Amino acid sequence: TSHFRGFQPASWRASSVHGGGGFGGLGSIAVALLGRSLPPLSAAVLATWAAAGGPWAAVRGVPRRPAWHRQRRHLPVCAGGMQEARRLYEVTPILPHFGGEVRGFVLQGDDPLPDDMVRQLKEDMNKYRVLIFKGQGQISGARQVQISQQLGVVESTFYKHPQSPHPDIFRVSNDEEQGCTNVGRTGWHIDGTFQARPFKYQTMHFHAVCEGGQTWFIPLMEFYELQDEETKARWDKLWMVVGGESYAHPLVYQHPTRGDTCMMLHCGPSFCSGWAVDDDSPDPAARKPKGLIRPRIIQDELTARLDEAVDKIGLKMNWEVGDFAINDNLGNCHYAPPGTQARRATAGLRILHRTTIAGEEVPRKADGRTSFMVA
Repeated sequence: TSHFRGFQPASWRASSVHGGGGFGGLGSIAVALLGRSLPPLSAAVLATWAAAGGPWAAVRGVPRRPAWHRQRRHLPVCAGGMQEARRLYEVTPILPHFGGEVRGFVLQGDDPLPDDMVRQLKEDMNKYRVLIFKGQGQISGARQVQISQQLGVVESTFYKHPQSPHPDIFRVSNDEEQGCTNVGRTGWHIDGTFQARPFKYQTMHFHAVCEGGQTWFIPLMEFYELQDEETKARWDKLWMVVGGESYAHPLVYQHPTRGDTCMMLHCGPSFCSGWAVDDDSPDPAARKPKGLIRPRIIQDELTARLDEAVDKIGLKMNWEVGDFAINDNLGNCHYAPPGTQARRATAGLRILHRTTIAGEEVPRKADGRTSFMVA
């Protein structure tokens, strides 16, 4: 995606934004809304959004065997000849609706995970959305990447810290000599919104934890369902134009494997250039953007509601050394609170190894419209 160039508003004239509402003429947006001309999102390009065809083209192209291996048994056969499914590990729910914990199972090893293990992982990710394998010690970078590759295509878009044990491991810390700092601190988000297909999963492995170094998770289906009908309808008409690139993603869309309603968002200031607003066509599939809202108006609204929701439906995860988590990046948003950057001298050292697994589908709304390129 590096060859695309999205618009990045250098300034927004306060007089041109009235209460965060939409705008009637897209040509006037380019003149009245932006402080200066910012190609390629010119008035001519914006005007095409209101044209009959619009820009609604989908993005295109864009040494010792582990315990699970030693203990493997032949599966019992049912009367019909099919083998019964046997669970290789058991999950304890963290919350009734969200999150699962696994104990007494070892991910360490040299051989790839067996196919039935990978199938179970993916099924459980659909159900729990966050899985945390406890007591895993220190899994090597190579092993973490190997496991990640069995979940999909590993896609690394981040800075490689000198202390990282592997090119595909993003090493995060509260000590800049040990890892990248201030990661996840800009606001509630999902990872990879700058891409046509945001990441499907992350793996997170904690080699060291500090006091207060939680990660907060909110399941997005439940968050959406918390809202009143007016808010749902308004959010369903918004598209997040990403910062630094040229995509617009639907704020409200369908999870690619679960099929439920979820949301695509990033509340960090540099990650959103604005929010395109659909027209009022009675047929949702026929709607096209008619206006633009400056980024902070919607980001601030989402942040306030997410901050309120986290104690109702979310999870504030207190990590332990050895925790190995898999997160459904498209089903949850997450946030790194201030404690993740607490001073090492007083709170202890925090080291997180993270991988990201590539998304497989362009975000798609229930009415069939997908993320699109704005330039």
